[in-house]
Amino acid sequence: MKDGVNGVALAVFLFFFLAVTVMGFLAARWRKAENEHSLDEWGLGGRSFGTWVTWFLLGGDLYTAYTFVAVPAAIYAAGAAGFFAVPYTILVYPLIFTFLPRLWSVSHKHGYVTTSDFVRGRFGSKGLSLAVALTGLLATMPYIALQLVGIQAVLDVMGLGGGESTHWFVKDLPLLIAFGVLAAYTYSSGLRAPALIAFVKDTLIYLVIAVAIIYIPIKLGGFGAIFDAAGDAFAQENPATGKPRGALVPGEMGQWGYATLALGSALALFMYPHSITATLSSRSRDVIRRNTTILPLYSLMLGLLALLGFMAIAAGVKVTNGQLAIPQLFENMFPDWFAGIAFAAIGIGALVPAAIMSIAAANLFTRNIYKDFLKPDATPAQETKVSKLVSLLVKVGALVFVLTMDKTVAINFQLLGGIWILQTFPALVGGLFTRWFHRWALIGGWAVGMVYGTAAAYGVASPTQKHFGGSSAEIPGIGEIGYIGLTAFVLNVVVTVVLTFVLRAVKAPDGVDETHPSDYTADAGDPGVAAELPEITEGIGEGDARKDGDKAPA
Repeated sequence: MKDGVNGVALAVFLFFFLAVTVMGFLAARWRKAENEHSLDEWGLGGRSFGTWVTWFLLGGDLYTAYTFVAVPAAIYAAGAAGFFAVPYTILVYPLIFTFLPRLWSVSHKHGYVTTSDFVRGRFGSKGLSLAVALTGLLATMPYIALQLVGIQAVLDVMGLGGGESTHWFVKDLPLLIAFGVLAAYTYSSGLRAPALIAFVKDTLIYLVIAVAIIYIPIKLGGFGAIFDAAGDAFAQENPATGKPRGALVPGEMGQWGYATLALGSALALFMYPHSITATLSSRSRDVIRRNTTILPLYSLMLGLLALLGFMAIAAGVKVTNGQLAIPQLFENMFPDWFAGIAFAAIGIGALVPAAIMSIAAANLFTRNIYKDFLKPDATPAQETKVSKLVSLLVKVGALVFVLTMDKTVAINFQLLGGIWILQTFPALVGGLFTRWFHRWALIGGWAVGMVYGTAAAYGVASPTQKHFGGSSAEIPGIGEIGYIGLTAFVLNVVVTVVLTFVLRAVKAPDGVDETHPSDYTADAGDPGVAAELPEITEGIGEGDARKDGDKAPA
């Protein structure tokens, strides 16, 4: 690490930061609607984004600064095991192609803003809706915090982090300023701000990756030399565990963990509120379909990005905090001016998802806690005002998280967030194709998955952390190490199915379904679009005991 502040890199970083700040405030006038005081306008950009805006928005939303820092950092620390992010982003797109268009259609028809809105409407259960909303809030908070951690890592490498003896306020002042700017333009412009800034963010990221994947290997003697250096480094013993530091190829013992983590992460990715918020902002279901076919381009970029972890080893980067490995690699290998561009890409890559996540969390609170339980007669203007204020509070909470907790703890709490959010899958995705599941059974399955997942994750220790030290543990009955979230999900589904049979048998009261089969299959005003998938429960739900006025399952 260079002594003092890297003035050239900092100047370039500030140029891009100021540019996106201006764009963030100007975004309030971009596609401005007559009725701007509504949650649809502030929280979903008026549901008006086309294919390219949605593509950049989803890319900026899903491929965060944490992704660009943490994936190669995992490769740097442990080797091939960190590549799990690549197959899971490949698996996720065929999966979401089957259900996101249906979610968009029914949400557009009924004005749903959040997944909890849909769950409440589909199953007629405010309790289930509240469970989904609280899970979304719980899982999103540490995720926002980690975006700020990404910004902090860049500031530290540029020399703005201060020393250990520096007063905390002086040390964290640059982060506080970045947070204040993010909060201000998100409050002012809503989802339009990250949608506009995402163009800059993705352009910078692609530029930096294209240069890094060519320039750095040339300086290090080629990929052969890089892999040789990484192989030698991973063969060395880790003093904390007494085992090799990592491996270029996952060992037999780690294959179950690798596969279950990739599959579980793929199932969980589009359960996050910010993923759904970006999806519902698009103007048609065809936009969603097209995006599922072109978003895999980001997976190609992610695969190249992951190789930076090996490059950091070959370049002799030595850091105690793995999150600093890639920023430090950029500072060591690039000219100062281009290092500034790379730092700007990471920093802006944190601002875009942090803004979307805070908006998504605020929408959940406003629609599914404030409106459902505190003020049912809230006007659209009141909803928007509350959502703006909550978006600020969510970011303040994330900032406190970053400033007061150990960063390793923050990372593992984000892994815990993935375990939690996966437990909403049966209610959301299951509800899009069937209403056979009973609302009370879904709550029971969710509770079992949440309790098991949290308890199992709490029991995982690491060399640096006694509890919540990871997200993998032994799978009961199999004996292999696997992703806790997927195990909890399987338990969730089993409990939901068993309880549904029981509740149907005793004719427990069912909630009112406010949706109709045609709501799931076509764009608004385009009834000629055929359904992709038929209702899978025709003839199964005779035990529904539906009330007068209930609508048939879609």
